[in-house]
Amino acid sequence: MKVTKDLVAASATPMVLGILTEGDSYGYAILRRINELSGGELDWTEGLLYPLLHRLERLGHVESTWQAVAGERRRKYYRITPGGLAELAEQRRQWDTVVSALKEIWSGSGDARPLIAMPWGGPA
Repeated sequence: MKVTKDLVAASATPMVLGILTEGDSYGYAILRRINELSGGELDWTEGLLYPLLHRLERLGHVESTWQAVAGERRRKYYRITPGGLAELAEQRRQWDTVVSALKEIWSGSGDARPLIAMPWGGPA
């Protein structure tokens, strides 16, 4: 299964902010964590992550610092800010609303039949 770009884009901010609530992290570790959390279904690229981190930093939702690790090159670590925590709370409220609505739509009136794609011919 491939998750569409639209859904990835919509979920990217709360995913990254949520990961940063676990502790400071750097780009490659964030990419690994996303892959791990999704069971390999979300395989983000650096081209998706780094522009997002830079935007979150400009908005004041994350801060970054360069840190040296013995025997390795320096890494830029990102930390969620109080503003980022507030943004994450708002994003979570919005996603809870969307998920609840989808669950309600998909559960219907308790009908457990599988969903079948039907061609739509427009209004009858």
